[in-house]
Amino acid sequence: MRRITRIATVGVASTALALSVAACGGKTSSEGNSDDGGGKTAIAYDIGGRGDQSFNDAAYAGLQKAETDLKIKGVEAEPTEGEGDPDKIQRLTELARAGNNPVIGVGFAYAPAIAAVAPKFPKTTFGLIDDTSKTGANIANLVFNEEQGSYLAGVAAAKVTKSNTVGFIGGVETPLIKKFEAGFVQGVKATNKNVNVKVQYLTQPPDFGGFSKPDLGKAAAQGQLDAGADVIYAAAGLAGSGSIEAAAKAKKWAIGVDSDQYNQKGLAAYKDYILTSVTKGVADSVYNLIKSVKDGKPQNGEIRYGLDKGGVGLAATNPAYTKLTEVTAAVDKARADIIAGKITVKITP
Repeated sequence: MRRITRIATVGVASTALALSVAACGGKTSSEGNSDDGGGKTAIAYDIGGRGDQSFNDAAYAGLQKAETDLKIKGVEAEPTEGEGDPDKIQRLTELARAGNNPVIGVGFAYAPAIAAVAPKFPKTTFGLIDDTSKTGANIANLVFNEEQGSYLAGVAAAKVTKSNTVGFIGGVETPLIKKFEAGFVQGVKATNKNVNVKVQYLTQPPDFGGFSKPDLGKAAAQGQLDAGADVIYAAAGLAGSGSIEAAAKAKKWAIGVDSDQYNQKGLAAYKDYILTSVTKGVADSVYNLIKSVKDGKPQNGEIRYGLDKGGVGLAATNPAYTKLTEVTAAVDKARADIIAGKITVKITP
């Protein structure tokens, strides 16, 4: 697997990316005529990059599985600090020119870039994770019912809290992250209406640093802990690791997101206080898209992953929790009711 690492200067990064991708083995083709590169595929990471123990790492897991099972070659491209749409356009253009197929943008921030680049490479499939605003014949929109998994997290939090105060931390206040908030708050209140939910966002668009700075997540979590919260759920990418650290050091519960963060090596020091995690089938979505292209039947349009098919969910409760059966039973009932249509989970707070 070839990994294109972060480079501090955005302009230099774009040039370096072009050279690195061209060296990956596929010939550089003119726009509209990219070749299959001998079975190459590329993922361009979201803010925070690989190593976030969450969203990007889930995408990487899907690429790893595809390399092993499908015998394809993977190319990874990292974001740069403070980059804009022109940098993403350049990145995706060079990945497509190098013959990678599919080319997958990890996160809604890639929507404008994919809309600009996809029409120029009609033979290349572009995967866009977490966004349906940009569509096209060769665009697969890989989306999830995050609110459903977050509802289950709310049920667990309401069952576990002793202070009747829990916290939600969103990385950036966007419609996507508001879905996490909405589901979590609804699940808490449906389980125990007396539980107070403290909500905080780290940054506002166009500042997306709330997904990449652990110190911001740590400070926000500490503020919520000081205000009495004893369970904190963060949907904040790499910044969420800071909130987990703060909760663990205070010996309070944290709820992870996107990946099962209890099992993430980078968070092993805090796992005793990771209650559970809202899981999201990013790895499966990446793998399935790559396989569809390899099979000659590329996915396109909206591909939705919900609770009913395991596309979102809640990881097993930390075995250290003393009332494990009670939490598990409540979560299982809520899961069944959502799938049966007895509970409709909101997507806005």
